[in-house]
Amino acid sequence: MYASQLQAYRNIQKVTMNDRELEASVLAKAALMLKSCQENWDAEDRDLKLKEALRFNQMLWSVLQTDLSKEDHHLPKNLREDILSLSLFIDKRIFEIMAHPTPEKLGILIDINLNIAAGLRDSAGA
Repeated sequence: MYASQLQAYRNIQKVTMNDRELEASVLAKAALMLKSCQENWDAEDRDLKLKEALRFNQMLWSVLQTDLSKEDHHLPKNLREDILSLSLFIDKRIFEIMAHPTPEKLGILIDINLNIAAGLRDSAGA
């Protein structure tokens, strides 16, 4: 379900965005979904929203992992490897949050997504 939604989003956004802007936008969306859960931790629908946000974030990073694993990827190999290592940390954190959810654990995922999105936006504008 999420993969098809992301693909539809990518298809629409490609008309007006380059790849870096698109990746930044999707990372920011994932961060905002997580931030909303963090800020509304006591909401009745928190479990549903948290599950949705974590799955979206996991799916997004899985797509990035697949893309970064390609030998012909445009990024230098050492940078790709660093981001792939970071993605493993993100996977572990997502599973940790699923097992033992607390709002504090979301902070690092939010920060990582927003920082990478900001870097992508800066490089897209250059």
